[in-house]
This record gives sequence, C-alpha cells and structure tokens, in this order.
Amino acid sequence: MILCKLRAIVLLVLACYAPLSAQSNRVVKPTRTEQITPIIKKAFREDSCPQRVQGGGTKMYNGFMQFSGAVDGNRQVDPQVAVGGGYVLHATNSGIIIYDKNGLFIDGVSQNCFNKGIDPKMFFDPHNKVFGFDLWNPWDEDKKKPVNIAISKSDNPTKGWHIYPVSAPRGVDGGGLGFSKKWIGYSFPGGEEKTFVMSIKDAKKGKETQAYHFQGSLGHPVFMQDDIDDLYFFTLTKEDFIINKVTTGDNGTPIAKNVCQTKHKLEYTNYPPKSPQKDTEQKTSSGDRNPKNLVFQNGCIWFSHAVNYKGRSAVQWHQIETDGTIVQTGLIENEGTNFIQTTIAVNKNNDVVIGFQETNEKMFISPRFAYRYANDPLGTVREIVSLGEGKGATDGTSWGDYSGSVIDGDNLSDLWTVQSIANKYGKGETVIVKIPFKDNK
Repeated sequence: MILCKLRAIVLLVLACYAPLSAQSNRVVKPTRTEQITPIIKKAFREDSCPQRVQGGGTKMYNGFMQFSGAVDGNRQVDPQVAVGGGYVLHATNSGIIIYDKNGLFIDGVSQNCFNKGIDPKMFFDPHNKVFGFDLWNPWDEDKKKPVNIAISKSDNPTKGWHIYPVSAPRGVDGGGLGFSKKWIGYSFPGGEEKTFVMSIKDAKKGKETQAYHFQGSLGHPVFMQDDIDDLYFFTLTKEDFIINKVTTGDNGTPIAKNVCQTKHKLEYTNYPPKSPQKDTEQKTSSGDRNPKNLVFQNGCIWFSHAVNYKGRSAVQWHQIETDGTIVQTGLIENEGTNFIQTTIAVNKNNDVVIGFQETNEKMFISPRFAYRYANDPLGTVREIVSLGEGKGATDGTSWGDYSGSVIDGDNLSDLWTVQSIANKYGKGETVIVKIPFKDNK
C-alpha cells in the first residue's frame, strides 16, 4: 500500500477552561424528568408488519466484501449501520433491515413498525450486547414529536425490542445518538431542552424508566467504546473544542460536568461548499462541518467532518484527548474533486476507517472510504478505495444525509461502513462494506 501524502496537523493546544460556567467544577442537573413507558415488541417483525425485502448479494469489489443495502431510497436516505451478535442492522429513512455478516438478507420492516419516524441513527453496544436506534416523529397526533429510542432485548435483533417515545415537542430536526455502558444519550435542535439521557440497562429489560432532560445542548453524544459508565458529549466551534460528560450523581441520577473547553487552532473549520456533479448544474449538499458521529476509543475522541478547503469540500479527521489536546489531524483532499458526507470508525487497536462519497463535474456521487493502521504515520491514511461509481445526477440539493461507519461489536477489530451511491435516476442506493483488520499489521 502506498501512503497518501495528506496534510497532517499535529498541534499543541491551550489548557482547558469551563464552557458551562465560570466554574469548571459546576454540576448541571437535569431540568426535568419524564417517566417513559416502553412499547414492547415481542419480535422485530410482528404479524401486522409487512416484510421489507431489500439488498443482499455479497460480492468482492476492489478487494473488500460488499453487499447492497436498501435500494428504495429517495435523495435523503440517511444510511446507517450497526454490527454485532453475528448480524448487520441497517437503517434508512424507509425502514430497518437485518442481514447476517455474509450479506444474506434476513428480515426487514418499514419505520412504521417502530412507532414511525425519520432520521435514524444506530449503534451496537458491546458492553450490554444490544442494538439501539432512534426515529424522530414530527407528525404525531399528540404533537409531542417523540424521539423513539428502540433497544433490542439481546444481541439478536430478530427477537424482541423495546421502544421508548421521549417527547421533544419543540424539536425541529433529527439529532445525534450516543451510548456508554450506563447511558443512552440524544441531542437535537429545537427548544430549550436539547439533550436527554436514559438508562440503557432499563431499556434492555423493557422497564419503565426516566428520561432526564437537560437545559440547552451538551453537545453531540459519543459512542463510548471504552468500558466506562460516563457518556461524553462534544461540540466543535470555529475556535474551540468543548467536551462535557454525563456522570452519575450521589443519588444515582445523572448530572452533567464540563470536561474542558480548548482552543483548537484548526485552519479548516468552515462549512463545505455545495459540490458539483456530472451532467447537471444542480449542486449537492456536501455535509456538515459538525461531526455526525464520534467515537471514544482508548481514552481519545475521534471524529471526521466535511470542511471548506480551497473552495471545495474535503474530509478532515481528528484524534483528540479528553483535555482537548490534538493527537493527530488529517485532511483527505484532491484537487479537482470533492469528498462529502463523512463518518469515522475506530477499533480496539486504533485502526481507523473514514467513509465518505466523492463527486465532481465529471463524476456522479460515488461511495468511497480510506483507512489507516494505528502505527501508520500520524495524520495519514492509505489510498482511497472506491466502492462503486454513481450512475446518475441527483435533482436536488439534499443528498444522502450523512453515512455510517462503525466497529464490529463482536470482535472489536473489523470495521464496517455504509455509503450512498446515486443510481441512474439520481436516487440514493446503499452499499455495505466490511473492512477486516488483523492484530498483526
């Protein structure tokens, strides 16, 4: 493999100071609690739910195992994936699908079978051996705009599920989902209370439980792959990294504390411009300067995001310590093209996969990923891998709405990504790819 000569930025940063208040040790308590009674599903697909058959068909492409995910999406497919228990759980705005790890379709349903909603995010929690995902429903009759947090009873997603509809009446969009050994966390735009947490162990058991709502936003919740109870939240501003965490107070209820606020001195933090595509003047959304997933692995927070680099969209990725110190930063860019809609996955050895899509005036939107081993030079990835080539131009700005990249929850070594690809009509189909890693590089 030839190492790409990417721009590495390894910075020393200033000491932390408190964003929650003038006192860094200030404890922030929930503003209210909400008792949630779960909707109990005895099976993933009950008799009232028609089966949704999508995808499958494993093949090798550029040396990596790949199979189709959902192919019935529009331009905003919101592709997500979670892996564990021998299964691959896949979500889009049209519903949820289960495959085995060889890409064999097992079952699928529409999102209506999980109390309706859109904008799914999902995870496999290796500590409690459960799958989790959210669906935000802004059209409910009671106008509570519930965030439906669905947690499997076990690591077998074909069996029972528990759905917790948490009210978000002033929500204006779907949000971010995270987990730790103890907590599920969700953060969303809209209203005065933009963050809530709940017990993941209660959710696994299907018990009535409390959702604890916090004033404002604590940041984007993190996938806590390290074996700890605390749930971290992260905010990126043009100047600062802000890290908060939810921990357990003396009475057993959650409280929020600031971990740090640090000047990052990153050169590229502006929103990426819209990106061109072949055979049309219609440009497409490139994604968000704010990370759409974050991983806590081996004591560090990892994330990727799309940024404006010399007037085009590029992918930037980071590993930072909890005091805000940057361990490494990398930039994935290439003159004459645009890299958009990125997510990151990190395994137990600090090997990394960064998923994204590529588009330019001579190319339709196409899925890609890059990877690195932990002992590769800081700030670098190996070559960009193509997962396929788009076939048509999308007819609107919104595209894909992110992507998904995750750890294999069974071996904590292999990494997976799901990416959108434009079909001949410009609609979003999905490809799911396994990137295996060995302990010996």
